[in-house]
Parts: sequence; structure tokens; C-alpha cells
Amino acid sequence: MIRMFSKYRMTPLALTCALAFAATGCGPSQADLDAQIDKYNRLAQENQAEKDAHAQTEAELAETKQKIKDLTAELKRMGVDLEEVGINLQKVGSEKEQLAQNMQDLQAALEEYKKRAAQLEKIKARFEALRNKLNQLTQLGLKVEIRHNRMVIRLPGDVLYASGSTQLQAKGLEVVAAVADVIRNDDQLKKRYFQVAGHTDNVPLKGGKYGDNWGLSAMRAREVLIYMVAPVDSEKNSGGGLSSKLLHVAGYGDSDPVASNDTKEGREQNRRVELVLMPDVEEMISLKDM
Repeated sequence: MIRMFSKYRMTPLALTCALAFAATGCGPSQADLDAQIDKYNRLAQENQAEKDAHAQTEAELAETKQKIKDLTAELKRMGVDLEEVGINLQKVGSEKEQLAQNMQDLQAALEEYKKRAAQLEKIKARFEALRNKLNQLTQLGLKVEIRHNRMVIRLPGDVLYASGSTQLQAKGLEVVAAVADVIRNDDQLKKRYFQVAGHTDNVPLKGGKYGDNWGLSAMRAREVLIYMVAPVDSEKNSGGGLSSKLLHVAGYGDSDPVASNDTKEGREQNRRVELVLMPDVEEMISLKDM
């Protein structure tokens, strides 16, 4: 049997398998034996080819790494640092991404600005309309102005009251009734909140039931409010017919002057009652340029 196998060029794996067949004593045919030997020889050759290919790949990889190392060293000698170049390239990429993001943010901010600008224009138009309606009061000698970012109707105290008094004079009643009439007959104005604010000059109040300028200013404002919310009575020429839910009183004393208290004319201007149009939340904008 050994002589029978000797005519084949056999790998160790193929020889082992052939001997295994012989040991079984099964008596395989010569054709079966030849087929098995060819199969194992082919597998052995493929395995060797894979080993050779792997070894070649490792050699090429090592050679490539060495070339990269040599080139890097040569470039560094020439003043080119590949690591720094890589960092710079990455930095440039990041800056481009940041720039793109900034452009998007600016575009979004611009759109928001346009919306806000349109909203402000609408609010400004509303205030202009309100001021135009109130401007008819200037014919009565009243002043309509923007103070502390609020629209204010100024009622001169010397017209409303006698010196040191909180009782409205006849001329003062006419002025307050005219103001209430304008507000009551306007669909927008009659729904707005107003503060009735009393003010004095800086001359101290000496004694009396009001105690000081704070008390005097608050009581004068109260008298105006009471008249404005009273029912309209044309026969008695009394009452402004406004909603008591939309008006409230404040007394500022001499803390918010509109003129110098050093002159008689300035003190006259500071003795006043103001009807302040309270802004809605959306109207909290600067009205200085209006």
C-alpha cells in the first residue's frame, strides 16, 4: 500500500488522511482515494496561498508606514508640520460650521426683528389714534403728553381747586366732565385703565386734616375720580359715567414735578391732577419719539 501512495506527491495532511483510510480496512477504491488526495492537496495549496498573501500585505503595510514616517520627517525638516496642518484644517472646518450657524442665527433674528417691528408699528398706530382722540382736550387748555413712557392728560390744579382745597370749582367740574365725555363716548378709551394721579408743589402743607402734601394730592385725585365714576346727570351737570373698575387713585405729593419749584409759574404747573392712560403689557415700548 505504501508503494501505491508513493506515486503521488502528497502533502502531510493528504498522507495522514490516506493512512487513515488504509487503517480502517474498508478498502476504498483507487478512484475514491485519488479524489480525496486531490481535494486535500488543493486545500493545502489554497491555505498556503492565503498565508503568502497575508505575509505580502503585512510587508506592504510596513513599507507604507515607513514611507509615511520618512515623508513626515522630510516635510518637518522643510518646515511643514502635518499634525499642525491637520489641526488647522479641523479648525477651519469648525469655523465654517460656526459661520454657517451664525448666519442661520442672524437670519432668524432678522425675521424676529421684522415681526417685532411690524408689531411695534401697529402699537404705535394705536397710540397715535388714541392721542388724536385726546388732542381735542387741548382746546380746553389741557395738555396731552408722554411722561414716564405713558400717555398723560394734565389737568391744571389751579383750574380744578381753590388754594388749599380739595373741592372742585365750577370751572374744574366742566374740565373733568369734558374729559370723561371724550373717554365715555369712545369705544377704545372707555375700556382702558386710567390712573388719577394728584401732584403738589414743594411748599409744605402746614397742619389741616390732610396732614401733608401726600394726603392733599391723594384727596384731590380722589375728588376727580369720584366725579368721573358718578352717573351722568345732565340736569345737575354732574357725573362722568365711567366704570369704577377701570380707574384708581394715586397721590404723588411733590415727588414728580414737571417744572422747577423755584418760581411761581413752576409751582403752578406742579400743582396738578393727571389722568394717566395705563398701557397694556404689549404696549411696554418706548414712546419718546412719538
